Amino acid sequence: MPTFDLVVVGAGGGPDETNLSAYLFKPHDAEWYDGVLAVEAGSAQGALATILHQNPLLFKSRNGPTSKPYTASEIYSFVRYELAFCPDVPASDDFDRCFLITHAHLDHISGLVMSAGSLRGPRKRIYATKDTLDDLENVFSDRIWPNLASWNEEDEDYKLLYSQLHMDNKYRDIYPGISVRTMPINHGHNEHGDYGSAAFFIRHNTHNREFLFFGDVEPDIVASEPRTISVWRAAAPKIPHKLSAIFIECSWPSGRSNDMLYGHLSPAHLVDELVALATEVVKCRKGEETSARARPARKKQKRNPLPEEELVGALGRLRIYVMHCKDDLGGDPTQPMRDLIVSQIQELVKEKNLGAEILAVEQGMHIG
Repeated sequence: MPTFDLVVVGAGGGPDETNLSAYLFKPHDAEWYDGVLAVEAGSAQGALATILHQNPLLFKSRNGPTSKPYTASEIYSFVRYELAFCPDVPASDDFDRCFLITHAHLDHISGLVMSAGSLRGPRKRIYATKDTLDDLENVFSDRIWPNLASWNEEDEDYKLLYSQLHMDNKYRDIYPGISVRTMPINHGHNEHGDYGSAAFFIRHNTHNREFLFFGDVEPDIVASEPRTISVWRAAAPKIPHKLSAIFIECSWPSGRSNDMLYGHLSPAHLVDELVALATEVVKCRKGEETSARARPARKKQKRNPLPEEELVGALGRLRIYVMHCKDDLGGDPTQPMRDLIVSQIQELVKEKNLGAEILAVEQGMHIG
């Protein structure tokens, strides 16, 4: 039985502004109106309204043969966050609404920014790292956009509420029975230095199952300081019984040079990362220590210390959902760039015989 239900509001990495990173999910054993959690907000209500026009019952009830069709505004009013388990507060008041944001590039936040001040229901929290929240403060500054967010718990309900996620190896409750662990990853380099993103381990505490969701990713082999390896080491002991789904980007098709990646993955680099994950999985199953605190970061020149035959089938029963593919709006409309990129990844994974299932994330999909 599935642990979560997830709807893809937007899956692309640009330049199509109507299909940017945005995901809504809930526990599978709950109804959508019980509360929805959001990861990323590049697209939002406008994109969801178009999706619902095509599939009005996308958010159908688990119980009963029929379901009330919801509007995009209603669905986003269900996005909630449990502030506290407080027996003195009525259940209907226990909840606020939240987004999990990996980093503050526009293709991950523009829907949130445009919707700020107009979203229905109680106040909404933005969960992110301190760097990402600082970047959002520059947006909500009364210059780029009106000041519609703050750190003040006592501010008006129409203002978004900043809430910091700490990269301390701990899970933080964000919903009854749901918690998140945040880990740093690289997303390239600019004139200010290295730019970071985040990866989220999102866990259903009752079922002890989780999925891994990446923000934008620079390949460890390119990065000045490898970080993704620490995420793989944290994931390896859980695969596949506790963790069987990973959402990760692959922005470019094969043939892109390293100096043109701009902090993103191509098929060869993504498969290199999956080989690194498979290596950690095999080592973990052999009983070797995989803790990032116990071993230094992976050296760039040592990508795979295990022979390839030992990695055969290591990622069996693991689904890799490929997202954030950058559109070629001048290309063949019958072959989306997403399909080309995913086919290239599938071929490389097949050559390595890693065993993982490679799937394309598409706007409007229901995954569960």
